[in-house]
Amino acid sequence: MGNEEGVKEVFVKGIFLVNMLGGTSPAVLLEGGDGLVMPIHIGQAEAVSIDTVIRNETLPRPMTHDLLVSILERMEVEVDSVFIDDKIDNVYYARLVLNNGGKRMEFDARPSDCIAIALRKGARIMISEDLIISDAVSKDLLKGARSLSLY
Repeated sequence: MGNEEGVKEVFVKGIFLVNMLGGTSPAVLLEGGDGLVMPIHIGQAEAVSIDTVIRNETLPRPMTHDLLVSILERMEVEVDSVFIDDKIDNVYYARLVLNNGGKRMEFDARPSDCIAIALRKGARIMISEDLIISDAVSKDLLKGARSLSLY
């Protein structure tokens, strides 16, 4: 997937609280190697899950993403990558790509869940180039965003 035309690797820049319609919403900020940045609005629980990995913190009890990663490890299934490939009616779509003894499997999942799992396993986060180009925002627009602090 990483060598396919029209697909690029992105990295998680962080979790931010972004002002939206009079309130704030958590967003994961993805950045491409070319400086393009794209926020994806996510739920509070997913924001906490991603943020704990970014901060290299361990919670007293495993979160759902930790549980799923433990199950995959015990079953000797590798997390190959995640691919954010579509947006329909303002909802992003992603696929979790797993490798089970050479057999490639893809699962439809929310981008936030895919990102939380990928970060735990050091897997690549891939995105459709058309999608990041169309939804990229100026870094200047993000100056009002606050880094997430839920603790």
